[in-house]
Amino acid sequence: MTSDEADALRIRLTATQSQRLRELGADPLVLDELFSDAAERDAAFKRMENELVRSGRERLRELRKGRRAPQLVELERTLSDALTDAGFVRVVTPLIIASDSLRKMGVEHGHPLREQVFWLEDGRCLRPMLAPNLYTLLRRLDRHWTKPFGIFEIGPCFRRDSKGASHLNEFTMLNLVELGRPTEEGRVRLGELASLVMRTAGVTHYELEVTHSEVYGEMVDVLVDGAEVCSAGLGPHPLDGNWGIVDPWVGLGFGLERLIMAREGYPNIERAGRSLSYVDGVRLNL
Repeated sequence: MTSDEADALRIRLTATQSQRLRELGADPLVLDELFSDAAERDAAFKRMENELVRSGRERLRELRKGRRAPQLVELERTLSDALTDAGFVRVVTPLIIASDSLRKMGVEHGHPLREQVFWLEDGRCLRPMLAPNLYTLLRRLDRHWTKPFGIFEIGPCFRRDSKGASHLNEFTMLNLVELGRPTEEGRVRLGELASLVMRTAGVTHYELEVTHSEVYGEMVDVLVDGAEVCSAGLGPHPLDGNWGIVDPWVGLGFGLERLIMAREGYPNIERAGRSLSYVDGVRLNL
């Protein structure tokens, strides 16, 4: 009998067992293990479940004792400190924006993104991106600060994405932009800033890939194992005129939950985000 034939006679975890271990944070490779019979499978499942439950309870105990902050909070803090040390200024802008702000970003009526926006009354919406607010601040701060200068914001954004393993309706963005650095330095600077954020987030293996955005056109994505954690771009850009921006810029937008998911190897993004089912990545139905 060949090894393939032998494997064909072995059994896997049941769908219910796989789902339980996935929720508890099991390594995806564990879910593909093969067993000689149901007794061996069930015993292995129980051992894995007990170990994951023990680990989760220990993590919650550490959180209760104040030995750690939730991952999303800790990542926001470390990124803010690193960018501030690098000379960037943190800003805080409104969660509610006007429809006109999206129009200035090229998201006109009929644009696919408008269907994913959480609309409020009077033509206002929950921001699906940070860029409109940062454009406004760049123009106004340009009157007061010498160039180049950089600003960043970390905060919630909202989008009607189909929820799945890598999408959330409410997610946390880090957007940083530097205005006034010479155009010929832009691509190098983009790489430097991507490296700063990824290093601070604890993600060491990533790659840059040129791609296309519905809003900005040509972009540079930061990928971890093929999954996008950041979209970045360079100006001048045709949209700049809508905001009164005339200088070159470098901008990067990171999803914090995706950074955590990539760093921790989580199989689903809900475990890294704002949730009532997870606390600090720990499933609460232990």
